[in-house]
Amino acid sequence: MPHPTPAELIRWTCEADTAAFAQRLAALPGVRNAFIELHGDLGAGKTTLVRHLLRALGVSGRIKSPTYAVVEPHQVGQGDNALRIWHFDFYRFNDPREWEDAGFRDLFASPGLKLAEWPEKAAGVLPVADLVLTLTLDEGQAPDAPPSDDLELPPAPRQVHLSAGTPLGHGLLEALRA
Repeated sequence: MPHPTPAELIRWTCEADTAAFAQRLAALPGVRNAFIELHGDLGAGKTTLVRHLLRALGVSGRIKSPTYAVVEPHQVGQGDNALRIWHFDFYRFNDPREWEDAGFRDLFASPGLKLAEWPEKAAGVLPVADLVLTLTLDEGQAPDAPPSDDLELPPAPRQVHLSAGTPLGHGLLEALRA
């Protein structure tokens, strides 16, 4: 799998590239407390990337998309060394009051990895992301099937634009380039 270029652009030609990227990201210590935004159209591969990342971090069992629940919590390990992970999907998020009512401010203030799909739907209430990934299908490609919890990433190649919004994010990008 290619490393990010100085422009933070990589290309995934198959799902194995997605899995390899997730493995590399999971190996970085800083990811344990990062906030990562995932942008892209339906079928771009956001949830597939999250599943590969969660598996690489040690999450076992079924990994559900939080499309209807808005957030799915995960934990790897026990005690003081436990890694807490929250996977958000703001696709159906419409009311900023829901942010406070659901306790999301507290979740984002706590230690752990936060992954957010469709973060633009919660613009104005989300903190600055450490790392932003924007997944797009290569020009002229279309997803092979509509997204679903049970479907894997279609074989269409993707371009992934990476950017950082914080010092932690810049460190993660530098480590991914190494």
